[in-house]
Parts: sequence; structure tokens; C-alpha cells
Amino acid sequence: MMYPQNSTLHLRTRWRDSHNGTSGFAHDSYIRGLHHLTVLRATRPSGQRMLQSLWFFCALVFAAVFPQCAAVSFDFQVAQPPPVPQHAVQCTIQILQRDFANSYGKAEVVEFTPPTDCGTPGSWAAVTLNFTVTSNGTQYDRLGIFTFQNVEIWRTSTPEPTAAGIIWTYMKDVTRFIPLFAKPGTFILELDNIIEARLQLFATLHATFYASSPAHPLAKQANTIIPLSTLANNTGNEASVPPSFSINVTVPQNAVEIYAELIPSGNGNEEFWYLNTANEFLDEFPSGALGQGPFREVRLLVDGQVAGVAFPYPVIFTGGIVPPAWSPITSYGALDLPTYFLDLTPFVPLLTDGNPHTFTIDVASAEADKTILQNWFVSGALQVITDSSSKRTTGKITSYSAKPFAVASTTGRVDANGDLHITVTASRQINIAAEIFSGSGKRNTVVVSQTLEYVNQQDYVGNTLNLFQSSSGSVFSTHNNFPAVVDKFSYPITINYTALNDAGTQFTATFDHSYDRDLLPSPFILGSTIKERQLAGGFFDSNTGRGNGTSNNTFSYVDLAGNTYNRKVDAALNVITFDEVSGSLSEFPGLPPPLLGTKNAGAFAGARLPPGRGKLSG
Repeated sequence: MMYPQNSTLHLRTRWRDSHNGTSGFAHDSYIRGLHHLTVLRATRPSGQRMLQSLWFFCALVFAAVFPQCAAVSFDFQVAQPPPVPQHAVQCTIQILQRDFANSYGKAEVVEFTPPTDCGTPGSWAAVTLNFTVTSNGTQYDRLGIFTFQNVEIWRTSTPEPTAAGIIWTYMKDVTRFIPLFAKPGTFILELDNIIEARLQLFATLHATFYASSPAHPLAKQANTIIPLSTLANNTGNEASVPPSFSINVTVPQNAVEIYAELIPSGNGNEEFWYLNTANEFLDEFPSGALGQGPFREVRLLVDGQVAGVAFPYPVIFTGGIVPPAWSPITSYGALDLPTYFLDLTPFVPLLTDGNPHTFTIDVASAEADKTILQNWFVSGALQVITDSSSKRTTGKITSYSAKPFAVASTTGRVDANGDLHITVTASRQINIAAEIFSGSGKRNTVVVSQTLEYVNQQDYVGNTLNLFQSSSGSVFSTHNNFPAVVDKFSYPITINYTALNDAGTQFTATFDHSYDRDLLPSPFILGSTIKERQLAGGFFDSNTGRGNGTSNNTFSYVDLAGNTYNRKVDAALNVITFDEVSGSLSEFPGLPPPLLGTKNAGAFAGARLPPGRGKLSG
């Protein structure tokens, strides 16, 4: 991100301050020189506080009739509805309801009992969650962590509301967690928030269970799910890294397949990790620039050996850079952060000895010391398939090729006029094979491979930063020559940011952001292909908290069951200008009615800006 010379940029980052007990996205400082460029919080808006029920009623029913309600808008992330059997018998229960107005350090903890109206617990064809929230006034975006039975099952964030208020609903398919929902247990929502007394962030979470039948078979599922988490009983179970997070796990002795799911997200000085500066060029920046480069890989280690890695998708939260660009259409992944799947079956012969084994999750850079700044939140889970026999599974790893870290390089140059150009590349190759013998006498030849590529190009030219980054690759595993895990992905992003005045308080930015992924998470989780492209941009004035934004979105989804969903939706000045939906999932019951918007969005809480180096020509 570019800022004028002789300036200090104040960023908002998610933080936990033991001194004053505040939480959420708040201000941090990065020195760029002698003067100050400050992203100010907007003055809190005037007007009567509206209750959550009134918002919902106004926004969804009477906005066209009552002008006082017209400013309430419906925010959303473009995504497919859950591919669940709509004609199955359904049972819906409320899991929690709460105002998270001042919830820092006060996670919502509830005891869950599985319903029996839709068959024996665990016999369902599918399970979904519906999270509906209303918020108003000057509030920052917050991270939300859903934990059930010590397993993080969903990571989300809250959109920054407009002055009059917003509503959003997201429906999450959690069918793969049926083994957890089949038993009573503790459900935790951590959503740390601090706001003024007259404002609110009112949330309701429902779960819907779909009964199985001959027409709608029981969902395929693991026999057991093991958390890779902090195992906390009173807050979210995510771990903060660095340093790395490790947990000792004992795997069933008759385990025959193990699949890992990782949930990582950058935070604080790592929220804009893709714009961090390579260390060898830090001297070209005034004191305070963030280093450790832009490359990040999430690693999973088993007893110190690399078992698999993920090159993460760069999620932009709704307070990021130009908040009006993400209203009412959030950036992709903001309401449902992507997760990453690895096949750990080659390690089964080592893990079934009845002893605890160490699983480690960390995030590495391409710098010489491989470390990162503070911080990332990480967690994970192991989906375990066990044999019909209680005898121990045996076998051996027949080949292993995985370097501790990615192979990376950094090049760059400084032009005579001070413009700076930096390129960071990285690649990963992992190959692991094993022979697995179950207690019932079955043999499984397992082959796992990962081929990943990464490039990041940062050009600081005058008062403009041009960023291009691409992460792409393939994760592929076979069991007896049949695909078990497939993940072919491409995550390109282009950002162009320009400061418009010497103070840097006014700026524009454009975004070209894509999520293309062909994913089979495991043999018992439905595979799908998603193609999403978002062209967004806008102007923002950090002194007033006001600006404008546009967003054009093209999304397609198809899965191995034949479900399809396509959507083209555009917004300008907080108003939906075009919305076209098609596909077999487009008639999903419970989808929100036609979307509402208002040109009078009011002030946002502020723009969270990545660190950078900048100068104004002339």
C-alpha cells in the first residue's frame, strides 16, 4: 500500500489489549516518516436505535413502504446455497441467540442436545446452520469462531454496518460434522466486540437436520472426528501463531484413513500478509514497514515431519482498504473463510500404535528464518475412518519426499527515481506413498502428492502501488488408484491503490480477485467446482469515513451430485444494479428475498490499510 513520504499510517487490526479490555479491529501505527496520516473513526451516527426485529421486518418487508426503513440493507457473500435434500423431512432448532454488543472475552457457550424428530441422532442426510445477524452504527468488522465439541466448524467475520443498519444471513453446510451433532456437547461462538451502548450486533443461529430415507440416503461420514485445537471450554478453540501450535493426539488403533481440515486466517500485522515487504528491501522503506515478505504457507506436521501444506487464499475483510467496495456484497470468503484438506492416510501405520503423537500447525514465510509477524489464528480437525475389525492397522510409508519449507526466491530493483519493484516466488513439491493393511485383511496403496506455485509482484510507482499475486497448484491423493483428495486451485489477486492527496487521507483502490477451485475434500464429502471472480473498487476519505464503491461478481458452482448454481450480481453506491441467478440450487427455500440497498450508506467505521511505502510525485 502506498502512502506519502513523511507520513505515519494508523491501521486497524484485530487485537486483544490487556490494558483496556478492548477487542476487534482497532488502530495500530506504522511509521512512514515524520508527519501523520491517520485513518480516523467516523463520528457515531445520530438517529433512534432500531431493534433487531424491527430491522428485519423493515428491511425484508416494508422498506419500499416506510422511508424510515429504506436505509437498512441486506449484505451478503456470493456463494452457493447448501446442496441438501429439500424434499426431506426437516427439523430446525435454535442453538443460540444473543446481542454481541459488548462481548469481548464473553463467548456464548450453550449446551447442545441433538433433536430426535428427524430420526435417530446421526442418521441424517444433511445438516445446515443458518446465521442471521443485524447490526447498526459505527462498528468494525469482527472475527467469529464457531466451535462444537472442541472442533472449529466455521470461521466467519461480520460486515461493517452502515449508519442505519444492515442484516445478513449465511447458510453453512456442516454435513461433514454429523458425528459431532449426533451427541450432546458444548457449542461456542466467540465474537469479541466492543461498541457504544446504544448500538447492537444481534445474532441468531439455527441448525436444520434433514431426515434420511430411501430417497435421501444417510450422509457418508467419518467414524470419529478429532480436534486439532486448544480444547478450551469457554471460548473459541483457535490457536494464535507464532509460535507454532502443537497438540498430542491418540488415534484409534483400527484407523484406516485419516483426513485433515485446516482453518487459517491472517490477523493483526498478518492480515495483509500478501503486501508485507521482503526483508532485503526493508531499508528502502522508512522505519516501521512490516517485513517477513508476502509469502505464507500453512504447514501440518506429524511428529515433526511435514505431512502437508496449504497456500492460503487472501481473504479481504469488509473493513479492508476501501470499505464501501464490500457493501452490500462482501469480498469472497469474508462470511465463510476457506478451509484446506489434506490426506494423512500414509501416516496411519505410525499413528495406530496406541501412543499419543504430536500434530503441529504453523505458518511459515519465505524469509531466511521462515518466521512471520503476529499473528495467524489456526485450528484443524482429523476425520478418521476405522476398520470393521478392532485389530490394529499396520503397514509402512514406502516413500517420503517433502522439504521442511517451500523453495523460494526474492528479486527486485530500485529505479533512479525511487520507484521500487519486488518479486517473490515460491514452490512446493511433496510426494508420500504408503502401504496400509487393515485388521480385516484389506490392503490400501496410498499415494499423496502436492505441487504448488506462488508469485507476488509489488510495484511502488509514484503514489501508486500495483500488486499482483497468484497461488495455484494441485493436491492429489489416490487409494488403490482411486482419487481420495483432489484440490486444484488458482487464487489470483490484483490490487491497484493510489493516494490522492499529500496527507494520504483520500485514496482509491481497485481489486480483481478470483477463487477457482476444483475440490474433493475426501471420499465421503461431496466434491465441487467453484469459479468466482470479483471486480471491485472505490474511493474513501478517512477523515469523514465516507466514500463510494462498486462490485461486479461472477460465480458458478457445480458438484459431483449434479447440483448447479450460477450468479452474476453487481452493485454500485451500495445499491444492487444487476442480479441474475440460475441453476438447480437457485430455488433453495429460505434464500433472502430481493436485495435492498440505499445510496445513503452513511459513514463507515474506517478503512483498515496495509503497510507500504509511498511518495507523491512532484
